[in-house]
Amino acid sequence: MRTIALLIVPRPLQALAAVRRVLAILKLRIGITIVFTALAGYAITPGRPLSGVETLVLALATLLAASAAGAFNHWYERDIDTRMGRTRGRPFATGEFETHAGWLAFFALLLAAGVMLGALLHPRVGLFLFLGAVTYGGLYTVCLKRKTSLNIVIGGLAGSFAVLAGAAAADPLIGPRAWVLALVLLLWTPSHFWSLASALREQYAQAGVPMLPAVVGPRAAAWVVFGNTVLLAAASLWLARFGFTWIYLAGALAGGALLLARNVRMLRDHSARAAMKGFHASLVQLTLVLIAAMADVYLGGA
Repeated sequence: MRTIALLIVPRPLQALAAVRRVLAILKLRIGITIVFTALAGYAITPGRPLSGVETLVLALATLLAASAAGAFNHWYERDIDTRMGRTRGRPFATGEFETHAGWLAFFALLLAAGVMLGALLHPRVGLFLFLGAVTYGGLYTVCLKRKTSLNIVIGGLAGSFAVLAGAAAADPLIGPRAWVLALVLLLWTPSHFWSLASALREQYAQAGVPMLPAVVGPRAAAWVVFGNTVLLAAASLWLARFGFTWIYLAGALAGGALLLARNVRMLRDHSARAAMKGFHASLVQLTLVLIAAMADVYLGGA
C-alpha cells in the first residue's frame, strides 16, 4: 500500500507544479495590469454600460490576449534569458519546457480566444486586443528589442491598445478621454521599464540586449527617464481637462510628484537601488492615475 501511495501521490503534485510553471510563462502580473488599464479605458468612456458578465468577458479577453503575447515572449527570448540572472530560471531558458511548435499553437489559441471574446462585445474590442498582443509579441519582442535602444518606446503601445479596447466596449467611436489615457500608457512604459533596465543594465549588456541604460550609461539614461516622466506627468494632468474633477486631479498630481521625485533621485544616485525605487514608483503612479480616474467617474460624476 505504501508503494502504491508513493506512486499515486506525487502525480497530482507534479501536475500542480506543471500548471504553476505554465502560469508563470503567461506573465499574469503584467496581464492583470493590462486588464486594469482596459477596465479603466471602459470606465472613463461615456457610452453603453456593460453588464457584470460583459465586464468579466472584457477582463478575460484582455487577460488571454496579454498572456498569449507574454508567453510568446518567454518562448522567443529563451536564448537571452539564459544570459540574465533575472530570467535564467524561466522554464524555456532552463530547458524544462521543450521549445517545440506545439507551444506556438497554444499561444495562437490563447490569442484567438481573447480576440474572439473581445469581438463579442464589439469587433473593435477584438481588433485592439489583437493589435496590442502583436505589438508586444511581434513588433517589440521579435523586431525591435534586439536592434534598437528605443525598443520599449514602441512596445508601450501594447498598453495603449488595452485602453482603447476597453473604451471600444463602451463606445466604438473612441473619444478624447481614451486617446489621452492611451497616450499616458505610451509615455508610462519607458519611465517604468528604463528604470528597471537601469538597475539591470549590466545584465542587459551581458545578454547583448541594447536597452537604453546599457547603451548610453546610467547618467544619460537617468536624464532621459526624467524627461520622459515630465511628459508623462503633463499628459496625465492634461486628461483632467476632459470633464474630470478634483478626485482625478489629486491622484494624478500625487502620482506624478512621487515619480518625479524618484527620478530626480536617479539623476544624483546611479545605483541599482535608486533605479528600483523609480521602477516601483512608476507602478504607484499608474495605479493612482487609473484608480483616481475610475473613482472620479463613479464617485465624482466625471
